[in-house]
Amino acid sequence: MVTEAIPVKTISAALPAMSARRILIFGGIALIAMGMLFGDVFAVFVLHQNGGATGAALMQAANAAAAQDAAGVKTAFAQIGNLMEDRGTKVDSHVHMIDAGYLALLVALVQPYVLLSQAKKKLLAKLLIIGGLLLPVGIFLIHYVGLAYSPFSAIGWASVLADSAGALLIVCLAYEGLGLWRYFRSGGLVSEPEMPRERSWERRALLSGGTLLILLGFLHGAWYSAFRLYHHENHEIYILKRMSDFGNESAIQSEVNEYGMLQVEKAVHIAAHSHIIEFGLLAILLSFVQPFVFLSEQWKRRWVKVLLLGSVILPLFVLLELRFGLLAGGIADLGGLLVIIALVGMLVGVVRYTGRLDGEAA
Repeated sequence: MVTEAIPVKTISAALPAMSARRILIFGGIALIAMGMLFGDVFAVFVLHQNGGATGAALMQAANAAAAQDAAGVKTAFAQIGNLMEDRGTKVDSHVHMIDAGYLALLVALVQPYVLLSQAKKKLLAKLLIIGGLLLPVGIFLIHYVGLAYSPFSAIGWASVLADSAGALLIVCLAYEGLGLWRYFRSGGLVSEPEMPRERSWERRALLSGGTLLILLGFLHGAWYSAFRLYHHENHEIYILKRMSDFGNESAIQSEVNEYGMLQVEKAVHIAAHSHIIEFGLLAILLSFVQPFVFLSEQWKRRWVKVLLLGSVILPLFVLLELRFGLLAGGIADLGGLLVIIALVGMLVGVVRYTGRLDGEAA
């Protein structure tokens, strides 16, 4: 189906050179792509190794408890805490960078309704992207910097950086909210041209595909909470009680392995649930950017298909890790890579379009 093209003048007015909207679209897509790339690297090189080391440390703690070795238990749990911090800060960095990208795209969509001067909106856009980058960087460094050279007893410099970046994002959003409040007070006055409205195949595919992904994610979450969540919680308590009762190493090893498999099962369900919903949100947000993607219709459709395909492959094969192990995990990582490639392809298209608009304006 061939769709009617939007006049270039309409798009040029909606995406002027170095405008707040252009900064937010560029920065938002770039943050999402970087966050997903970091997540893929983390899944391949850190996640499974970290889980194995955590299981070994838990085994040491259980054996030490059985031997009534208080010092050994303390040492083992300190190691577990260190491993969990290592994993947690990397997961949080991955999530916060992607979510900052989502936030940037969302703010880009509402720019016509933010009644602030263009200079202020441009400054806010830059600060939002900077905050969205510094926040995950600060979180990532928490594990490595710790409390070194910090004047605070419980907060290190990396935490200060992350918290400051978070505060910067809050300030930016507060000012954006002020602009929106002025819009509603003005009776519908817009500060710049609205986003182009089109009914292209790409936009419809992303909107419908994204909505379906979110629905599937919610359905999976509802099923898990209704039929598996409480069973997992009760089973976890049961295993820990049995682990404390055993006195021989082989029995403890069996319980530790069972506990590890339970944690894996919980993790894959949560990861599949969250990823499919996030990919649905991403597809919906990217649907509004399609008028700015300067690629042939064939390539635009290819990137849409690749993105939606990767959005299905990743959560599906994350779930299948319980049955097929690392093979399914590798395919899931490939699905994430497909989403990254599609994002980069669309970003290149946006860069080409803005270059074309700027060239024609000159």
